[in-house]
Amino acid sequence: MSTTRTRAGARYLPPGYWCVRLPRFGSLLLHRRTLAVVAGLSVVALLVAALTVVTGAYHLTPVEALRTLVLGTGSDLDRFIVLDQRLPRVLAALLVGAALGAAGAIFQSVSRNPLGSPDIIGFTTGAATGGLLIILLGGSVTSMTIGAGTIVGGAITALAVVLISLRRGLSGDRLVLGGIAISAILASVNDYLLSRSAIEEAEVAKAWQHGSLNAISWQPLLPLVLVAAIAIPASLLHVRNLRILELGDDTAAGVGLGLTRTRVTALTIGVALTAIAVATAGPIGFLALAAPQLARRLSRSPGVSVLASTAMGALLLIIADLAAQRVLSPFQIPVGLVTAAVGGAYLIWLLVFSRQQSARPSRSPG
Repeated sequence: MSTTRTRAGARYLPPGYWCVRLPRFGSLLLHRRTLAVVAGLSVVALLVAALTVVTGAYHLTPVEALRTLVLGTGSDLDRFIVLDQRLPRVLAALLVGAALGAAGAIFQSVSRNPLGSPDIIGFTTGAATGGLLIILLGGSVTSMTIGAGTIVGGAITALAVVLISLRRGLSGDRLVLGGIAISAILASVNDYLLSRSAIEEAEVAKAWQHGSLNAISWQPLLPLVLVAAIAIPASLLHVRNLRILELGDDTAAGVGLGLTRTRVTALTIGVALTAIAVATAGPIGFLALAAPQLARRLSRSPGVSVLASTAMGALLLIIADLAAQRVLSPFQIPVGLVTAAVGGAYLIWLLVFSRQQSARPSRSPG
């Protein structure tokens, strides 16, 4: 959003914004409440992450865990638990949550629909199909091959949805409907693959399909860090175009925005974030759906905020993973089951909240 001038030529800011001047790139408007919300969400997420690292089923006092984390002291088992199990799991939860939050904001902005998240419109299901094919039919099953399968599966699904939607223009409604149709087909494919596989392979695939961080290690973190380091900043740089898209196709085209090019670019970034999240932790449902809407209500921003959604996604997943570790301790449940339960409650709340809002009588100007 650009600044404007008064008749006297002086610049002014919209209420609630800061202006940051960037050399060679003009100026940038920042929503003050959104920045405060992002800072608060980030602090809480880091506190929960620290609590997850220093506590757990393995008996270590918080002081001993901190010494092991910072100084590398303690026994070999202490260092293994803290540095090779708890720490990569926490980092994976933060990064996967951030990736899904950003992807959800992108998809909801492109589709102009609060249900336009990657798990609803089929991209998560397509990425899961690619991963299942590797697990059940691939000869060598590693984190790298599963990651490659999820990326290919997500890309092919995205291409299919875009081609279906392009027949009469890549509109938000057609994108959501086409994605739901593809998701239903792929869900049946996934179930068929599980039914035709050996019981041992089916158990492994089913556990992965629930979405879990239980067996995370340092090896899968490298591709996650690389993709997130590129795709999340790219999504933030694309925010201006996403905001224009939210105004409607006619308005966006009227200001010279290339609708198809903008949507394809945004979807490419969103698919990359979704695929790498699924490759790392398996399909984690509802987080990409809920994070953008919760962030928007907290920040009260005029549109879906990618930055606030990124922070909200990281916070939601680190809290869900802590609950997955502690609720049935010493047993650990897949974090995808926790997010699914919370997501179902969120949908109920969203329906009730929307119904109450629509039922309120509007006040007449007089």
